[in-house]
Amino acid sequence: MTADRAERPWRGLSVAITTPFGPELEVDHEALAAHGRWLAQRGIGAVIAGGSLGEGSSLTSAERVAAVASLARALPGAVPVVAAVGALRTAEAVDLARGATASGARGLLVLPPYVYRGDSREIREHFRAVIRATDLPCMLYNNPGAYGVDVEPERILELVEEHPQLTGVKESSGDVRRVSAIRALLGERVDVAVGLDDCVLEGVASGAVGWVAGLANALPEESRALFDACTGSDRRRAHEIYRWFLPLLRLDTRPKFVQLIKAVGVELGRGNDRVRPPRLPLTEEERERVRSLVAEARRDRPPALPAARSDGAGV
Repeated sequence: MTADRAERPWRGLSVAITTPFGPELEVDHEALAAHGRWLAQRGIGAVIAGGSLGEGSSLTSAERVAAVASLARALPGAVPVVAAVGALRTAEAVDLARGATASGARGLLVLPPYVYRGDSREIREHFRAVIRATDLPCMLYNNPGAYGVDVEPERILELVEEHPQLTGVKESSGDVRRVSAIRALLGERVDVAVGLDDCVLEGVASGAVGWVAGLANALPEESRALFDACTGSDRRRAHEIYRWFLPLLRLDTRPKFVQLIKAVGVELGRGNDRVRPPRLPLTEEERERVRSLVAEARRDRPPALPAARSDGAGV
């Protein structure tokens, strides 16, 4: 199978979109579509559905495919939907990849298998099966802290040489030297996207050309301003925005990052903070910490950022 390597939806600023739930913890597709449109209107370049932040492991495969379909219908053509593909079984991941493709996905974020931490040969065969399942461009997700699998640059090169549709890597190891290592070994053959919010400045400086953002769910315009500053020539502005944003960006690296990011949205008047078990709502002490961070961000908003919108969006 081949793919047009010019089609790389992970370049630029993407958002790992949260999944809104209704009162019975059903997926709220109307709210999901509205949230996707809101993000697109505020500068998000692509939306990744059903990933870790989207509580993909708490959704059924049918729910994940339906979420892709809802977003694909809601978003303008210039904003592609990328489906995160993760499952316990390889066959299930292959079916999910095919279902997401049929539902309008324009790229796949390929995760290692859930739970089983295989050796390099087993993980390679899992990736191969998912990548071969469709003609869509694919991005590997390297997050050893979450999945116990570290996809080293040499293994990425092997897969890229076999599968030209593998055009991206979401690098979430937390070691920005990995960005440099991937670029040194593969050059322009793959795009590296920063996968942890509090590594974006360092990651871009090391050669990343994309950012899969989490706090962008609540603060898309601020995230857009930060990414543009990181990729531009005004380093002073980039550092000023980054220092201001870091206390919130660090929420993306906590074990309760889903609840925390949803809570930031609630503090800013966006959505609700419902999550599916085994996740539970934040304690009042945890909520108060989020309120404090948002209040500090409002108080200290730097001149390098555009003025906050009059409609209440942003801080």
